[in-house]
Amino acid sequence: MAKKPNIIYVLGDDQRGELLGCMGHPLLKTPQLDQLAAEGTLFTNARCTSPLCMPSRVCHYTGQWERAHGVNFNSQSALSPEAWEKTFPGLLKKAGYWTAWIGKNHVPVDLAGTSYMEDWFDCWWGNHNHSGFYPKELPNGRGDLYAAATADTQAEVFAEGALNVIKPDDAFIKRCSTHFPKRPDDQPFCLCVTFNLPHGASTSTMQLRPSDDELYKSGYRDTINDIDLPASYEAWQGADYKLPLEVWDHVWIADYDYVKRPHDLRERIVRQYQVITGIDRFIGKLRQALTETGEADNTIIVFSTDHGLLFGEHGLGGKALLYEPALHIPLIVYDPRPHAARGQRSDALVAVPDLAPTMLDLCDEPIPDFMQGVSLKPLLQNKPQHIRDELFIENLFDAQNYPRCDGIIHENYKYIRYFPRSEDPQQTGKRLRTTLDDYTTCRASMSQDEQPIYEELYNQKNDPHEQQNLVDHQEYRVILNDLRQRCQQQAASLHQIPSSTVPR
Repeated sequence: MAKKPNIIYVLGDDQRGELLGCMGHPLLKTPQLDQLAAEGTLFTNARCTSPLCMPSRVCHYTGQWERAHGVNFNSQSALSPEAWEKTFPGLLKKAGYWTAWIGKNHVPVDLAGTSYMEDWFDCWWGNHNHSGFYPKELPNGRGDLYAAATADTQAEVFAEGALNVIKPDDAFIKRCSTHFPKRPDDQPFCLCVTFNLPHGASTSTMQLRPSDDELYKSGYRDTINDIDLPASYEAWQGADYKLPLEVWDHVWIADYDYVKRPHDLRERIVRQYQVITGIDRFIGKLRQALTETGEADNTIIVFSTDHGLLFGEHGLGGKALLYEPALHIPLIVYDPRPHAARGQRSDALVAVPDLAPTMLDLCDEPIPDFMQGVSLKPLLQNKPQHIRDELFIENLFDAQNYPRCDGIIHENYKYIRYFPRSEDPQQTGKRLRTTLDDYTTCRASMSQDEQPIYEELYNQKNDPHEQQNLVDHQEYRVILNDLRQRCQQQAASLHQIPSSTVPR
């Protein structure tokens, strides 16, 4: 086991794919992540398959599409304990790894109401759902777990936890209100660090306190007027809708109203820049600690996020819809071992479900058949590998007024189809179907014979901002019919694998 590599799996929250310096961003500074990419592999064409927090995070750990794992906010379900133990952290623990979790958890695992995740991890220093910018102040005592941290702000608090996994400090451990065990020297480790940044639940609660780091008070504020609005940003007039009203009436939760006002949008973007740079500083501290413990040369580091976010493209805010700003994610995989590629930029069509099988493969563990993603190990070792020609994407979240939809990306084209909402269109938020059985029925019908009520087709090469729907263009009829067929085939194929969920 001494030769097995360690795994550090770092996830952001709602970070768009272009928000890295190494992706060519003109304003954002991420020198530590840029260096990680320069020494590893930067995936420039990575996407999530379900652009929503909970289902995408389950995709990260299970290696499955939502169509298979069946977990979403509106499904009223959670992974069974047996299903969690088949995730990549679960399988690594079975193979002898010591496991630790730091930060936000949005992957529900249910066992008769007990705190399964807290008990399962060898070291648990995290919270469920949102963490806030000041996690020690979470209500109902939830922030007490973080009282041992000397910092107050999220990136720095979570950094203290992660660094004490790598290089334990007796004083920190003594201050902990809960058990924070020292990592054993004779086991490889799998550390999951999950930020609730730059998610609005945290950036909206920033207060520019005198005690905050200067980064969170003045960082990027001198560039706020240099922030360009999206190419497809439209002034919010309430008349020119991206989607027809019978599909979506553009009524969303108030958390995303900031996109309707350019000044508020730029303010939120500045805050995102600040906290992403805060995570970047954490990466530098993490790598320094690994060097000091002598483990830098045997520790794989992954940096990614659950999904992106709409910054007002097409007059839209939030996530869930299958447009590029919500799908495109950052992804860096760094393997320090001699056989791994260095400074590689890959435009392969990779996706979130690929990461679980990749982690297992990099640790020379078998990949179970139920994982639907593709291992990226050969590509990471600079060996020729064809990943895929097409990618199935889906949103099965039909609450908060979003429409159910799925689609496919194939070569230069994207096809999206929409299905009737499961909410009363006359009463926003009033659910017509609310149980796990209802969700399961909708999921199955979309994979079988349910007919869409609206379709979109985009030429992503000529129209990267997805502004011209080509569905009614006769010259694209052959392409449209081909993608309809491909989409249905993928939906049916992915749904054939039974999910391992329990009622929540």
